[in-house]
Amino acid sequence: MKDRLFKNWTWVRAVYVIIGLLVTFQAASAEQWWGLGLGLYVAAMGIFAFGCAAGNCAGGNCAVEPDQDQKISQ
Repeated sequence: MKDRLFKNWTWVRAVYVIIGLLVTFQAASAEQWWGLGLGLYVAAMGIFAFGCAAGNCAGGNCAVEPDQDQKISQ
């Protein structure tokens, strides 16, 4: 878990954290409580490196390999 927090930081992760915190503070100051959850979720994506903040949405990392049976039949 410590590796996810302190290693492999990219500018994309930093942007997720910054935008998430901005949305959180803005929503709290405007008393828009649903926005607070949205901002915290986006900030958590950057801090804990999951979802698109970890780079899993691009580059084919989410591609599912076909089963071995499907490879043989094709």
